[in-house]
Amino acid sequence: MPEAALNLWFSGFPVIIALFMAVLVYAEISKNGGIVDVFWGFGFSVMVLFYAFVYGQGAGQSAIGLRAQLIIGMVLLWSLRLTFYLLLRFLRLYPEEDPRYRAFREAWGDRARLGMFLAFLLQALLLSSLGLAFAVPLVNSNSANLSALELGAVVLFFISLMGESLADKQLEDFRKNPANKGKVCQSGLWNYSRHPNYFFEWLVWLSFSLFALASPGGLFTIYCPLIMYFFLTRVTGIKATEEQSLLSKGELYRAYQESTSAFFPWFKRASK
Repeated sequence: MPEAALNLWFSGFPVIIALFMAVLVYAEISKNGGIVDVFWGFGFSVMVLFYAFVYGQGAGQSAIGLRAQLIIGMVLLWSLRLTFYLLLRFLRLYPEEDPRYRAFREAWGDRARLGMFLAFLLQALLLSSLGLAFAVPLVNSNSANLSALELGAVVLFFISLMGESLADKQLEDFRKNPANKGKVCQSGLWNYSRHPNYFFEWLVWLSFSLFALASPGGLFTIYCPLIMYFFLTRVTGIKATEEQSLLSKGELYRAYQESTSAFFPWFKRASK
């Protein structure tokens, strides 16, 4: 692992932790933990721009070559799109708190403040730990030419970004129609996966890791898509979302679970 990549990676931890602690103060004052989702998306922009600034200052502006420009641009495109989408979701609910965080506060009771602190800190540490996928290619100045693997990763990134954007738009269009109140979205990509947005989100991380693999130390970034797969399918993604969907839609959503793949897009199966 290049020392420059490790130094750059570690330098981002205090910045992101400080950002999330500031967001926690607002969340506690407003009693609205949902704001952290917005900064989950925005935090990646802060991190990659901080990396670019630190590395640019240390190595000179000429070191910010095509490879670095590409990874910075990819992260900003994905991060800012996600931030805007999550901000709109937050504002749609505001001033009410996201049901996930409201349930979290109720479950923790008198220890809710400690629970929120730990939840925000965990997200800050997770976000910071994923930054290695950006630091590794950013410091790679071995060659001005991009490899076939890097070009393939860029193609996969744009396919994934378009897929995630389309899934989000299809869900938003479904929700905007008053006739769909209480129903389950099964149109477009949602006919083949219960969470196509999470699937394409994971593909974005796979593209970041593939891009980093072409640089020295890139093999160490393979944990990034693995961690995201775990969190998206087992912790904060599918698990939390489906618990809320079952509460709000009941048997309609249960039937959807029986007929539709949870994550990887696939054809419908017969309901039981």
